[in-house]
Amino acid sequence: MKIGRVTVSDRASAGIYEDRSGPEIERVLREAFGQEATFLAVVVPDEVERISATLRQLADGERCDLIVTTGGTGIGERDVTPEATRAVLARELPGFGEIMRAQSFAYVRTAILSRATAGTRGTSLIVNLPGKPTAVAECLEILAPAIREGVAHLQGIDVHS
Repeated sequence: MKIGRVTVSDRASAGIYEDRSGPEIERVLREAFGQEATFLAVVVPDEVERISATLRQLADGERCDLIVTTGGTGIGERDVTPEATRAVLARELPGFGEIMRAQSFAYVRTAILSRATAGTRGTSLIVNLPGKPTAVAECLEILAPAIREGVAHLQGIDVHS
């Protein structure tokens, strides 16, 4: 499986802040999908066009099976990841964001402020995650079965046979 992981952060992209969420995505997904997964890591600032261009490149150019973003899903002025993601999606999958908010609410009462979403572009599944490493792990553990099945569907694999 080819996986793109995109950290959306002004500070991390400028080298001011260490990206800890991107490596956490990789750690959790290696546990879930095995060591055969290959990762392409990108760090971009909180800018709609840069995020959208990165998602298009990973989906269309690199042909990633899965693209996972971290950061920029809140309600701050610079939190634009959902808008950048929706701009490139062919089909939105709102259930991903809904279940993350519902499950995360048990841990963090402000989780309902997240605007994370997911969807497809070509044969790529794109999923937005929160920016905190602990939230990345919690959400990916919840989403792993749906990610596995979604990627299989996009690859044309009949998971029900």
